[in-house]
Amino acid sequence: MDVDGLIACPACDALHYVVDVPNNAQASCHRCEEVLFAPKPDAMTRVVMLAATALILMITAVFFPFLDLSAGGFEQRSSVLDAITAFSDGLLLPLSFAVAALIVILPALRLIAILYAIGPMMIGYAPARHATAAFRFAQVLRPWSMAEIFIVGVAVALVKVGGLATVAIGPAFWAFVALVVVTTLNDTVMCRLTIWKTLEDRSRY
Repeated sequence: MDVDGLIACPACDALHYVVDVPNNAQASCHRCEEVLFAPKPDAMTRVVMLAATALILMITAVFFPFLDLSAGGFEQRSSVLDAITAFSDGLLLPLSFAVAALIVILPALRLIAILYAIGPMMIGYAPARHATAAFRFAQVLRPWSMAEIFIVGVAVALVKVGGLATVAIGPAFWAFVALVVVTTLNDTVMCRLTIWKTLEDRSRY
């Protein structure tokens, strides 16, 4: 059996022969119906543009004001960077590292890895050196990029704080919301097996 022409379903591990799938069509697993290939025209361009947009939104979300709290004549404006450094003393230092890693560093590294792996192929060039490793790294980081969990946590906290203080939402909050939407769109547009196949085919040239 020629194993080079086989792929395993990521959901149930059923083996399939790799076939050419036309744009806007889908190839599904015969066992569990998991979508294996779903190529779309200009998909790489969309993935790169969405990843670049998400990276810009990430920078905006980290450094611009996130929330403005007012209570009893006192006003406190904070950013995501302030929230990370708030735990930087004493026993809470590991928490500071965890917050920075899960909501800023790992999502940013994943976006950079996607841009590095797919960017050159978007404009017709062969993949960059170690592009396969970069894309694999991006897939490993996907479950650990928790910007959307952070937004859910902030929304819950706002409901509880709203009765105690006046809360004004800053531009960084909306940047984070947009970041979650753009990242979700990026993951929806991206056909991972198609990218793997393209990386393999173009690496031969």
